[in-house]
Amino acid sequence: MTNSPVSVDFHFDIMCPFAYQTSRWIREVRDGTGLEVNWRFFSLEEINRQDGKKHPWEREWSYGWSMMRIGALLRRQSMADLDAWYERAARALHAEGQKPHEKSVARTLLTELGFNPGLVDQAIADPTTNDEVMADHQRVVDADGYGVPTLFFPDGQCLFGPVLIDPPAGEAAVRLWDAVVTWTEFPDLYELQRPKTPADQQAIVESFRPYLQGRDWVSINRGEVIAFDPPR
Repeated sequence: MTNSPVSVDFHFDIMCPFAYQTSRWIREVRDGTGLEVNWRFFSLEEINRQDGKKHPWEREWSYGWSMMRIGALLRRQSMADLDAWYERAARALHAEGQKPHEKSVARTLLTELGFNPGLVDQAIADPTTNDEVMADHQRVVDADGYGVPTLFFPDGQCLFGPVLIDPPAGEAAVRLWDAVVTWTEFPDLYELQRPKTPADQQAIVESFRPYLQGRDWVSINRGEVIAFDPPR
């Protein structure tokens, strides 16, 4: 098997429920192997923007984009600070059904983490936070990526996924990591996908129920609205 890399760049959008589940897994891998996880941004609002609509950086406040601008300020302090913000804000949305994309909730979560709640206003007042989010986003676009989670490996390879619910923990998480790393041995292997059964669709809906409660947007994947309706 390919030697396991010592680091990985993990591109995320706090809005994405699948990225949140995969982030839980990669933290388990980090705990079990010492892997260095570098958190990077990607904007679902921008990649799925309809013609004629404003870009997220053209708005005073955009849901995922603005949460990542807060993250950009925290990353300037340390990657650990961004890690803490992503974990807490994503857990608030995807596990607790809260609305971290609202300024008041974002301030509360920052305070809970021991950070200055004024970072919300500082991030919006600083145009260079837009630049940092855009640079990370463009990296994925330039690699022909279209969503998150997207992983970049030290040798330059880029993979979308793994797409998970109920992510494995402990030794099982490390085994999945080994499988993902093995994939990088085969540069001509482009896609491996499991069809979703009605039971799978139901499990996804149940896993995403807090997210569906907390979101204030329509979920879109490659131009198509995702209803997350349970199968009939």
